[in-house]
Amino acid sequence: MLFLRSLLFQTAFYLGTLIMMIVFAPFVFLTPRRVAWIVVPFWARANLLFLRWFAGVTLEVRGAQHIPQGGFIVASKHQSVWETFALIPHFRDPTYILKRELRWIPIFGWYTAKMKQIPINRGKRAAALAAMMDAAKEAIGEGRQILIFPEGTRRPAGGEPKYKFGISHLYRELECPVLPVALNAGVYWPRQSFFIYPGKVILEFLPPIAPGLDQQAFFDRLTGDIETASDRLLEEARAEARPSPVLRDIPVRAAS
Repeated sequence: MLFLRSLLFQTAFYLGTLIMMIVFAPFVFLTPRRVAWIVVPFWARANLLFLRWFAGVTLEVRGAQHIPQGGFIVASKHQSVWETFALIPHFRDPTYILKRELRWIPIFGWYTAKMKQIPINRGKRAAALAAMMDAAKEAIGEGRQILIFPEGTRRPAGGEPKYKFGISHLYRELECPVLPVALNAGVYWPRQSFFIYPGKVILEFLPPIAPGLDQQAFFDRLTGDIETASDRLLEEARAEARPSPVLRDIPVRAAS
């Protein structure tokens, strides 16, 4: 049953994404970006429905009152494919900082360009950072929300965190609030896994960090806030009536 439910969702996710990109392409590429944007949260919500229908994965959102107005940085824990789309409906006009190579994917890459997502060339570090910073400043000036995963890549639920200090440079240069985000999506949709386990993903928006801290103080607070909350969410998942088998390999977190 787990295999069948996972197969149904994976098919709906990838095939549905391709169909929607093709069907909506005329509307997206013939209208201004702000009008065309409505397609993206529609796609994200459709995937959340597919998760619920086919895989039995539900969602609880906490801390929505902490989401600021205007332009700010969203710094999220990264455990799964889940947060790459599930965060989108919670923000008015978000943009991701993503690998430049994603622009090369047919159709999908065209969408990222149309929606003014921010590409970064990891092979040319200095030039890439300067170009990314210019694009990020423009986005904040337009009142957009910059979504970033400070660990750079997906980490297993309960795994050792590996945050990059680059988020601190972004915080210093943009002089805007940073919204930390904790979650436990990797318990139900593990990285590099075909199988998706039923259960309740908890997405928690934490109190924003105001601009003005020095970089190290900001970095320590951000990582501490996200990791403390994410560990707590792991233990909440463990307390469910039918916990995900992924939790068997994750040590119990000490209460903080």
